[in-house]
Amino acid sequence: MDRFMKAALEQARIGLQEGGIPIGSALVKNGEIIGLGHNRRVQKKSPILHAEIDCLNNAGRVGSYKDAVLYSTLMPCYLCAGAVVQFGIKRVVVGESQNFPGAREFMEAHGVEVTDLDLAECKQLMSKFIQENPQLWDEDIGEL
Repeated sequence: MDRFMKAALEQARIGLQEGGIPIGSALVKNGEIIGLGHNRRVQKKSPILHAEIDCLNNAGRVGSYKDAVLYSTLMPCYLCAGAVVQFGIKRVVVGESQNFPGAREFMEAHGVEVTDLDLAECKQLMSKFIQENPQLWDEDIGEL
């Protein structure tokens, strides 16, 4: 696991410690992390503060995103995939997609290279959370 995914995983753990959903994200440009975020929907009572959105917000205005890479511990949903496409991010690296398949095909159809690392640590973190918090998870993915 590279340092960028480790940073995203640490963000997921922070979210869990805060009582939220354990998904983390890191935005990388020119080999440096320029933004970090985690899912804060529960903590901020927000319907849209997913990890990737929080990460982009924390990175601030960066001009062009074409050379940026977005790391996420879980395959992005359509909301977050839409942000990836909207801002022209051309590469997304995810920790896993077993617990949630997300919007991979949508991103790829818009020219985004998606790499799924299929990391056991990411899968275990999410599956444990989903088992212990099924209603909160269903709310997060819009299946309530």
